[in-house]
Amino acid sequence: MIRRLVAPFILLACAAPVHAASVPAPPSNAGAPARDLAYGAYERGDYRAALAEAKKRIAADPRDAAALTLIGRLYLEGAGVTRDMKTAMDWFRRGADAGGAEAAYLYGVASLEGIDIPKDRARARAYLEKAGAREHPAALHLLGEMALENEGRDPDFEKAMGFFKRASAAGNPDADYAIGVLYKTGKGVAKDEKQAAEWFRRASDAGLAPAMVEYAIMQFNGTGVDRDKAAAVDLLRKAALKGNAVAQNRLAHLYAEGLGVDMDLKAAKEWRDKAKAAGLNDPSLDFLSNARAQPKSAPAK
Repeated sequence: MIRRLVAPFILLACAAPVHAASVPAPPSNAGAPARDLAYGAYERGDYRAALAEAKKRIAADPRDAAALTLIGRLYLEGAGVTRDMKTAMDWFRRGADAGGAEAAYLYGVASLEGIDIPKDRARARAYLEKAGAREHPAALHLLGEMALENEGRDPDFEKAMGFFKRASAAGNPDADYAIGVLYKTGKGVAKDEKQAAEWFRRASDAGLAPAMVEYAIMQFNGTGVDRDKAAAVDLLRKAALKGNAVAQNRLAHLYAEGLGVDMDLKAAKEWRDKAKAAGLNDPSLDFLSNARAQPKSAPAK
């Protein structure tokens, strides 16, 4: 896969909250829409009230997808209730079956990874497709990644690109990054460095660290985009500060060699050590452990 979206399920607790705007319109005989008291309580941090209001809504309409999803999130986060992943999954399944896109995405991810429910790729795909049918950005991106995996067969690049383009249109920077990789490598599309740079730039502008690294490298070398070493170094530094080990490693090399920056062995060692702590060990930088700080910074090359 180009970039694995699914991380340990604990990260799902940080997914976008169930916004009031996502609440389905009430049945035609329900009159004017009521204020979303459940979500309002959730936003205030009054989780017990949120749970009570959500349950009232479900009592009135057992297929209230937003209320079902909200209760799932409360159990996922342990907000106002004891944290219980299995119970959260049950609420998400019910929310998904009632037409909730976020619930379908979360339940699809859990099915794909086997998180508190049996791993089942067919079920995962079915629920992700439910979410994708409602243009859920992360679900569309994940469906694109699954098309590349294609159950161990040759990647279905055409289907993957279709999902990535839809996810991108819905504002998903991971999809922009994925499209950039396809253009960079010429997989499923004609290799096109300008297109790759443009898609990486879009994802980079959204703050996606791997895309920031890719775009910075292209910018530093003038590949597919005008060369701008200063801007490239600045972008690498931003990605490095986000904890990206590749960016930290690249900065270490730049400072060690005085490329685009004044040579600074102390800074090089600091960035090398950060990258190493993050799991990227680069033996070519081992010399920095014994290097003496230069008396005067060498000018940038």
